[in-house]
Amino acid sequence: MQEALILHRPATAATQLVLLFHGVGSSPENLGPLGQALAVHRPQACIVSVRSPDASDFGSGWQWFSVQGVTEANRPDRVAATMSRFVATVQHWQQETGLSAAATTLLGFSQGAIMALESTQQPTPLAARIVAIAGRYAQPPRVAPASTQVHLMHGDADPVMPVRLSVDALAQLQGLGAQATLDRFPGLGHGIDTRVLDKIVERLRD
Repeated sequence: MQEALILHRPATAATQLVLLFHGVGSSPENLGPLGQALAVHRPQACIVSVRSPDASDFGSGWQWFSVQGVTEANRPDRVAATMSRFVATVQHWQQETGLSAAATTLLGFSQGAIMALESTQQPTPLAARIVAIAGRYAQPPRVAPASTQVHLMHGDADPVMPVRLSVDALAQLQGLGAQATLDRFPGLGHGIDTRVLDKIVERLRD
């Protein structure tokens, strides 16, 4: 799709698709180093950093939905209103690469993680794996994604998205019978470091 950043495309046909989704006010380039590092470990994957569709309210960067005046009550409707665009974006890249949901990983940071997590509540699975970094569900998960593994990753010192959001999400997913993990990183704020990269590589290897 327009403005997406293709970080790695194997010389032969790709066997995996990894889509990266940045946070609000950010851009595909911000996740470029992460995608390039992942390519070293997943050389047969097509790795794409996707741009959110709307200009950010912050004056720079992009967003899936506005966070101005966002509350626990109105967040679910904001996510639901843009979910069809998120689904269409994932399906576009699956068609572009000829790869199915079973070969797809959605990796989101912050708002990108919210969209990836909420996509697991759609009737048809979009991906085999979700990696949600410093994210949350817009509302507690309602159903277990039967064929999707959910890997939550969160810094213990995150001031933007408190780690308890991932702790609660893990308990809710396990209560639904979902395949889910949570990795916590002491001292890490709202960001990604080498520990997170190493854990992503480990989780994608499982």
